[in-house]
Amino acid sequence: MTTVLARLRQLAPRRADWAQADLRHDLTAGVMVALVALPLALGFGVSSGVGAGAGIVTAVVAGAVAAVFGGSHVQVSGPTGAMTVVLIPIVAAHGADGVLVVGLLAGLMLLALALTGAGRAIRYVPVPVIEGFTAGIAVIIALQQLPAALGVDVHAERILVLAADAVRAWAQAPTWGAPATALGVAALIVVLARVRAGFPVALVLVVAATVANALLADRGGDRPLATIGEIPSGLPAPHLPGVPWGDLDTLVLAAVAVAALGALESLLSATVADAMSVGQRHDPDRELLGQGLANLASPLFGGIPATAAIARTAVNVRSGARSRLAALTHAVLLLAVVLVAARWVGQIPLAALAGVLIATAVQMVRVSSLAPLLRATRGDAATLVLTAVATVALDLVQAVLVGLAAAGFFALRHTAATARLEEVPLDESDHHDEERRLLDEQIVAYRLDGPLFFAAAHDFLLELAEVSRVRVVVLRMSHLTAVDATGAHVLADTIGRLEQRGVTVLLSGTRPEHVAVLEQLGVHRQLAHERHLFATTPEAIEHARLHAARVAHEPGQAARP
Repeated sequence: MTTVLARLRQLAPRRADWAQADLRHDLTAGVMVALVALPLALGFGVSSGVGAGAGIVTAVVAGAVAAVFGGSHVQVSGPTGAMTVVLIPIVAAHGADGVLVVGLLAGLMLLALALTGAGRAIRYVPVPVIEGFTAGIAVIIALQQLPAALGVDVHAERILVLAADAVRAWAQAPTWGAPATALGVAALIVVLARVRAGFPVALVLVVAATVANALLADRGGDRPLATIGEIPSGLPAPHLPGVPWGDLDTLVLAAVAVAALGALESLLSATVADAMSVGQRHDPDRELLGQGLANLASPLFGGIPATAAIARTAVNVRSGARSRLAALTHAVLLLAVVLVAARWVGQIPLAALAGVLIATAVQMVRVSSLAPLLRATRGDAATLVLTAVATVALDLVQAVLVGLAAAGFFALRHTAATARLEEVPLDESDHHDEERRLLDEQIVAYRLDGPLFFAAAHDFLLELAEVSRVRVVVLRMSHLTAVDATGAHVLADTIGRLEQRGVTVLLSGTRPEHVAVLEQLGVHRQLAHERHLFATTPEAIEHARLHAARVAHEPGQAARP
């Protein structure tokens, strides 16, 4: 308990967190982020199936908590597209209360990760996995918007089925108002974002679409667009959700997926923020603590699980944010919108929000990042594509596991290719020609280069096992960079086969860090004598000459005990 408390004190907020606060820059950045975040929060709330109000609550509560307790000074948190993808099947299976329970469980898991120092593990996720995952998420977000963008009401758990059903339903009774609105909003956001980066074009377009749709409805126009509907005009009182105890096992599994995604996306976003800003370095474990507390707080007010938002964080940094005050300002302004303008927010057309999210999906796919990876190596390209496809076809945690497995396979394949067994010449300048010929015929020295592990061991030692017409084999171990249990086992087996055929094996230059593995796996026991171990290659060769010349000797002669 004392250790946990000490760890919490290390991760707790401190006065230095606010030392860089700059009212002018931070308040300006907070306003800009709030303008960008409003339509996104509404859209992701609707898209998750819990409702627009839940999206706003999440942006306010989780955004404020993560800003205060997180590990990045410029990170902005709230509902995100990636999290929405995970939540849709949870809502379908367990309803809104199930999502709130999942959020609480995920918050506890993130706190546990923070206390155990797991935040630094993000550095081991390969770039092709990250980019493939991001590209797959972008595809899913775009496909999720098809029902709202086409103005049809269809539901399905699998994203590809949902997209197909939406297209089929629209084709049976096509209307053009919703598609034109969604496509127009998406196209203008993508184009204008390149011209005026940082300008809240999404908010302007959503307001324009809302006004146009309201005017159409007032004039009795033909089928005005469907709107968000009523949203709360304030934050609900905090309360614990009802726990469906019968489904707790499946909810725990869902919480693992939410926590894994929250940790991954938040730490990736913080890394991106570091790269965009000068002098900013996030604390990964504090970031997990902040996200854990945010996900404990958000469900208590009816919000959905949250994570850091890369797009909103980027806007924050580009708008001049210097400290946590900017993200906190964004949350306060969104709360003000809920308190003052809830009635007007409810009139926003769903098609306009769909256009905002489609544009977000398009902007997530960065050709400048994907193209070099696809051209780099076949392993990188295959890992990226596999991760992206798995993200769309499977759930997100499985997709990351597939990506890591693919990256690990290609990394092992590349590393195994660096392992070599190379015959090296003996230094015999002080011997007569006849003796040199005798040594050439009966002594051979091999140098083991690179790693000796499970992916390389068998092919690596196949040549050695087949060596013939020699009396002594000297294995130079000093260039061996790594050895695992499989490599040591195969080496022991190879030495045993050679000794059974009358070939004496000597080892030289074994590194101290490899001795324990070789001893435990029986490599030394396979040698004809325990003193056939030598500190240097010249000593081993000198001893090999005694064997080759059939000179009587003690086993330890010329050897170091």
